[in-house]
Amino acid sequence: MRWWDLDAVIALEHDLFPEDAWSRGMFWSELADTRHPAATRTYVVAEDPADGRLVGYAGLAAVAGTGDVQTIAAARDHWSTGLGARLLTVLLRAATAAECHEVLLEVRVDNARAQRLYQRFGFEPIGFRKGYYQPGNVDALVMRLADPARQPVLNTTEDNHG
Repeated sequence: MRWWDLDAVIALEHDLFPEDAWSRGMFWSELADTRHPAATRTYVVAEDPADGRLVGYAGLAAVAGTGDVQTIAAARDHWSTGLGARLLTVLLRAATAAECHEVLLEVRVDNARAQRLYQRFGFEPIGFRKGYYQPGNVDALVMRLADPARQPVLNTTEDNHG
């Protein structure tokens, strides 16, 4: 992901997460830590090969041996195409390259589709964050993958939005 992707990323972010969308400033802050020798962030985008439209994005923070999925999203018209699984695979490879021994993430308790994707990759629930998503005071399920280097090879045609 680069600065010139932000307009499309923000549009997709607001479509998918209208109540708790990240701001442009939040994305800028994350991107500021992606392209230097001690970078702790990895952000990627996916484009539709047919028309070049940005249809997904994902980000990872990797600090002190722990990866944290910051965001992952696939356009609605790309759900069930394998895109979410491909994006998550890229993040887990980045975590492995950063020598992370675990990867954490938060997912809305009411987002069963994303939870199924994470479970297919071996993430396990480890706790909750009460009222994490605002507005609406929706809890987050915290999930953990103990060894990202041992990620499974998946059939990505059964993708779930994450």
